[in-house]
Order: sequence, then structure tokens, then C-alpha cells
Amino acid sequence: MPESPRYLNRELSRLDFDERVLAMAEDPRVPLLERVRFLAIFSQNLDDFFQVRVAGLKEQVLAAVAVASPDGMSPLEQLKAIRARVEGLVDRQVGLFNTDIVPALAEAGIELVRADKVTKRELSQLHSVFRQQIFPVLTPLAVDPGHPFPYISHLSLNLAVMVRDPQRHQQRFARVKVPPVLPRFIPLVEGRRYVPLEDVIALHLQALFPGMEVVAHHPFRVTRDGDLDDVDSDAEDLLAAIQTELRRRRRHARVVRLEVDPGMSPEVLELLTRELELQPTDVYQAAGLLDLGSLHALSHLDRPDLKEEPWTPTTQPRLRGLAAEVPDLFAVLRAGDLLAHHPYDSFATSVEAFIDHAASDPDVLAIKQTLYRTSGPGSPIVRALIRAAERGKQVAALVELKARGDEQANIGWARALEEANVHVVYGLLGLKTHAKVTLVVRREGKHIQHYLHVGTGNYNPSTAHMYEDVSLLSADADLGADVTELFNLLTGYSRQHRYRKLLVAPTSLRAGITQLIEREGKPGGRIIIKVNNLIDPEIIDALYSASQAGARVDLIVRSMCSLRPGVPGLSERISVRSIVGRFLEHSRIFAFGDGADAEYYLGSSDLMQRNLDRRVEAVVPVSDRKLRERLSQILEIALADDVLAWELCADGSWQRVPTVRGLNSHKRFQELALESARGNGEVNGVRHA
Repeated sequence: MPESPRYLNRELSRLDFDERVLAMAEDPRVPLLERVRFLAIFSQNLDDFFQVRVAGLKEQVLAAVAVASPDGMSPLEQLKAIRARVEGLVDRQVGLFNTDIVPALAEAGIELVRADKVTKRELSQLHSVFRQQIFPVLTPLAVDPGHPFPYISHLSLNLAVMVRDPQRHQQRFARVKVPPVLPRFIPLVEGRRYVPLEDVIALHLQALFPGMEVVAHHPFRVTRDGDLDDVDSDAEDLLAAIQTELRRRRRHARVVRLEVDPGMSPEVLELLTRELELQPTDVYQAAGLLDLGSLHALSHLDRPDLKEEPWTPTTQPRLRGLAAEVPDLFAVLRAGDLLAHHPYDSFATSVEAFIDHAASDPDVLAIKQTLYRTSGPGSPIVRALIRAAERGKQVAALVELKARGDEQANIGWARALEEANVHVVYGLLGLKTHAKVTLVVRREGKHIQHYLHVGTGNYNPSTAHMYEDVSLLSADADLGADVTELFNLLTGYSRQHRYRKLLVAPTSLRAGITQLIEREGKPGGRIIIKVNNLIDPEIIDALYSASQAGARVDLIVRSMCSLRPGVPGLSERISVRSIVGRFLEHSRIFAFGDGADAEYYLGSSDLMQRNLDRRVEAVVPVSDRKLRERLSQILEIALADDVLAWELCADGSWQRVPTVRGLNSHKRFQELALESARGNGEVNGVRHA
């Protein structure tokens, strides 16, 4: 029997994560509309996977790149394995939706009605809706010698329509795009009965092709290459280069997936695959609705009885006494560092408040911040930066234009910042800036004091309610000096490589993490790492070596993991688990050592080659004893979870952790936050799990 590869394939590991998301939708213990939400997330994850990962593999095949992945698979072998896995996952998704979710929704009073099931009265209602709201937006596009095959936009839902000219007896193809500006589900009875938009259009195709005979219609959906990482970072004007590439990709990005209804005729399918330059292996059939990502609309229905209880984040105890009229957050930080665990601790009353206070404080001279993703010009953080600039403070914002999926939005609010006289820069050539760092420079008497925030999550108030992250707020002098030098590197000319405390990619982070792992490579050594992804071969090899030397290693990896745990002689002291639940696990926490002497770090970086070598990342040590205890508690609870947790086996499969204690880490963190809010917790919220 051949020896198992030293590493697990990253692409298949990503699909393993998507399968865990799908399992949440399959779980009858999860409230119904939360199951619908997980079904939508699964679809959106697959969209992202195809437009980035599959697109990249296809580029390698076309370029005849012979480099194998660390696990030994060629690009073509990976594409074949992906095809097999995705087909199985999509079959599960479609079966779940058609035979479980739709009937359960109907039983709960929310009916998804297909066109052939509407009543005569409802049909009359749909006629009115079509004439008044839908028909004016539609643009049918014919394909004939005078009309070339139209461009099919990325992630668009369409109807392939076959029409016959009764006079010439000719059959023609036409494409009707389902407008994304309209609701995907048209209400027949608000809150109770809905019909898909494409069904309403299909019912009225005759109005789009008067005088023609509508022979057949079939829904289809296209996914294109959506990665901008190959934009020329050496361009003289990166903003212009990104805009040009966005326009080019809007028209010329390669199609990587075609989703169709199984009832599509061979003639229409052959036409689509030919015109879109696809192979049969790029076509995926789904019996029923396409684009289940649009189910997010239903998950937002006002049905609290079908959802988790709403969660309102609590304010950190040390921040609770701040008077809105006379905020003294800086005095709080001078008294000691502060740690916030989102979404259990409020983002608004910690990180947002920090930046808001800085913008309003007359003694603040400068604010510098990295912005990777935010909620746009309406964001309280962006508004605070603009207000600070208007008050004459020096404000610098490093905007990452290549934050995938947010490129156009980032260009928009970067311009809004520039118009307000904020100094906007776009980072270092060839490197994405992924660090989550803010620096506030304040005049205090005769000296200058630095205050800073380093976090694991984006400066985005919207996702702060859904993403699990940690934030460090500090007035530490050494960290302030480090962050000052980091911003000088990002905004000016600098060859800074060494920092006092901060670990920074691509200069010191890889070596720093590796040295910490190697230090624990001994009997009694202890390593706990919580990240989104662990796929870097060098880091994995260091963890293998530490395990072989006697260290106990616990890894909490939400998504991709290429490390193979539990292999005798290689990794028998390593365990890997993943937590998938209501909130998206997003924090990166690193612990080295055991007991009171253990060292803790937090920051923006996953353990991937791109993060360690091709991005600007910042990871900060946490020195305060109580804050280290808080991070230890977070990790202990995550390792004790036996409700939301999955475990990675030596053969590469994932299994649910058996429920014995019944500890749901998300609910436990909520309980701890509420206990702290009621005054029952320690000052820093440290309580036993």
C-alpha cells in the first residue's frame, strides 16, 4: 500500500470546509432560516472557489505548468478530483433543498412556488408585476448572423430561449438575463408565498418575442475568473491599473463554470459550451433552482421563531464607565492594554470608539490606518477619518485596492477619503497589505504618546457582528514605535526589517513563528494555534518536527489544512479541529509554552505562503497577564467545544467531535460576555470555561 502524502491537498481541504458548512444546513437542530442561510453561504463559497481556485488551476493547465502541488497532484489531477467532489456536494445541496428545506419552509408558512403551481388569481397578480416592474428592465438578446453571441456576465442567472419564426420556420437562440437589480423571489403573499423571478419571466416570454413561437427555455448561470492578483503591481498608477483590469475582466475574463438545468436540450447545451469555450467537464447540472446563494433574501425574513436568538454585543467592563460627553478612552489605555473578543465584545464601543475619540480629541495630531475591507463611505470608521481630516489632523489611510471582491468599492471610498484631504496610499509594490493596524499620535503635555489597535479582523462594522475576531488596544511605547515604523514602511521609502515586538510579514513573521515553534520542540513543549488556514509546507514541517521532539500541538483551523495529524512517527501529538457555527471563526491566535510563562500573539496572518511571503501582515505579542489569561480561555473553550467542532483524521477525513459535555463555544462566549456585563466577571472578563 503506498505511503500517504505528507501534506493534504489544499483545494480538496477547502471543499472539506464547504462540506462542513453544508452539514450545518443539513442539521435539523439548527433553526430553519439559519439552515437556509448556511445553504446560501455554501453556494457563495463554491462561487468563490471556482472564480479563484479553479480559475487558477485552469490557467496552469493552459500554460502547461508542470509544477505539482505539495501533495504531489498535478493541476489536471486536482481539477478532476475537484469535479468529482463538487458533483457530490451539489447533489447533496440540491437534494437537501428540494426534499427537506422547501417542505420545511412550507410547513412554517413560507412557500416557494414554481410557475406551474400558481393559482389563477396569483397568475393575474404576476401579470401586473411583470408589466409594471420586470418587463421594462429586460433586454432579450438574439443570436443570428446579425447578432453575435452576447457577453454573459460573471455570476449572472440567465434564460436560454429557443424561438421559432412561424413564417420562415427557422429556430433561433436568444438570451434573457435575469436582472440582478430585482428581487430574486417575487412575493405572491408577502411573507408567505414567493415565486422565483426567472419563473415569472419564463411565464411571459411571449411578451418579449411577439409574433414568434417560444419553443423552450432553460436557466443557466456562468462563473468567470475573478482573481485580480495578476494585476501589474509595478504600474505607475495602481489605481488606474486596477480600474483598467476590472473593465477588462468585465468583458474578457475566462468562463470556468457553466451551471444548467438537467432538462436543457443537447443543442442548446452544445451551443453554450461552444460559445463560452468550455469543455463538458466545466458543466454542472442542478435539478431545481440555480444560484441558491440568493436564498440569503429568505434568511432575512422577519421570522424570529425560525432563527437564532438575536445577539447584542456587550461593552468591555473597562470601557463601560466612559461618559459620552467626556470620553477618556486614552486614560483607560494608559492604565493598561485592553482586549476585545468580537462579536461578544462590542466592536462599536471598542474599536470604533477608539477611532471616533481620536477624530474628536483636540490633542490628537495624527491618525494612520490600514483599510482592507470596510462597509464603505457610510462606515462610522471612514466618517471618523474624514471628520478628523476636516479638523486639521494628519490622517493617512492605506487602502488595499486588490481586496478580492471589494476592488470597485475600495476605489470609491478611497476617492471619498482623498476628497476630504485624507492622505490615501495603496501600499507596497507587489504586496497586498492585509495587516489590521491603527496608530493614533496624541500630544500630552510636553511629550507625544502613541496609541494603537492591532486586530485579526477588518475595520468593517457589518461583518463585526458575524465574524469572530480579537482586538488589542494599547499604549505600549515599544509597540507604538513599531507601528510608527510599519506605517513609514507602507507610506514612504523604508527598508525596515527588524521590530522591537511586532512580527511583520514578509520580513520577520515567518522566521519569528518558526523559531517559536522550534523552541517548543521538546518533551513538555506546548503549541496552540488558531487560524483560518494552515497550508504552508515549511510551517507544517516545523510543527511535525516539534511533535516528533515531544511537543503537544493543538490546531484550530477553520478552513484549509494541509497538515496530516495523528500519523505515527510524524504527527501523533498533533490534533486538528475546525469550528463551524453561527459566527464565522476568523481570529488568529498563537500560543507557545504552558502555564503562566506561555507567550501569546494575535494578528492578521494565516499560515499560508501568500500571507507569510507576499503580504504585509502584523502579528503582535500580548504581554499583559490578564489578557493572556483571556486568550488562554478563548483557546481552551474552542478546544473543549463538542457541539460545533469537527476533527481532522490521519486519513484526511473530517469527523464531528462526539457530543459528551454539550459545550457550544459560541453560546459559552455569549454567556461569559453577559456575566461580565452583569458585573459578575473579572475586569478583563476572564472566567473559567
